[in-house]
Amino acid sequence: MNRETVVGKSNPSTGVRPLPVAVFLSGGGRTLANLIRHRDEKELPIDVRLVIGSRPGLGGLRIAQQAGLRTLVVRQSDYQNPADYQAAMFGPCREVEATHVVMAGFLKHVLIPPDYEGRVINIHPSLLPAFGGAGMYGQRVHEAALARGVQYSGCTVHYVDNVYDNGPILVQKVCPVSPDDTPETLAAKVFELECEALPEALRNIAAAIHRSG
Repeated sequence: MNRETVVGKSNPSTGVRPLPVAVFLSGGGRTLANLIRHRDEKELPIDVRLVIGSRPGLGGLRIAQQAGLRTLVVRQSDYQNPADYQAAMFGPCREVEATHVVMAGFLKHVLIPPDYEGRVINIHPSLLPAFGGAGMYGQRVHEAALARGVQYSGCTVHYVDNVYDNGPILVQKVCPVSPDDTPETLAAKVFELECEALPEALRNIAAAIHRSG
C-alpha cells in the first residue's frame, strides 16, 4: 500500500481516521517496527508523524528512517532543567500536530505537559502495579518477577502521568509463567503479548475518538 494514499484519510470500512502520533524510543525499535507492521498489514489507524530517540545511533531511529518517518534526537543530558527537556520533547510533537505520544521502550523520565495529559501511552512488561517504578525496565522486570515466584506475568498499556509506571490502565494481557522459565524466555512470551496489546490500545483510542465525533 502506498503510504501517501492513507495518511490522514479515514478507513473506508470503519470511518476511523488515523490517530496522529509521535513515538519516543530508547532502543532497537522492535515496538515501533510492530506498530508499522500493524499499520501496513492490519489497518491500524495511526499516522506516525515523528519518532524521537533519546540518543544518536539507535536501532529504532534506523527503522523509522527506513520507513520514511521523520526522526529527531533529543538527549536529556543536554538540558539541566526538566521544564526545558519537556519543551524539547513535546514542542516538536506540537509542530507536527501529533495528538498522542507513544512511549515505545523509552527509558527517560519526562514531565507530561498539560495539553498532553491523557494523551501519552506507555507499554510496560509486567502486570502493573507489580514490578513497576524507577529502574524497572527490560530484563530487570522479568528477573524480579521470577525471583518473586509469580505464576502469571504479562504486559500493561497505560496512560502516562508524572509518576513512573503510573496512570490509568488501558489494556493488560496475561501469560502463565513456567517453572523452567528464564528471564529470556519470559521476556519472549511477554513481548508477544506486547505486540498485540499496544495496537489494540491505539485502535481503541482511535475508535473512541471517532465515536465521540
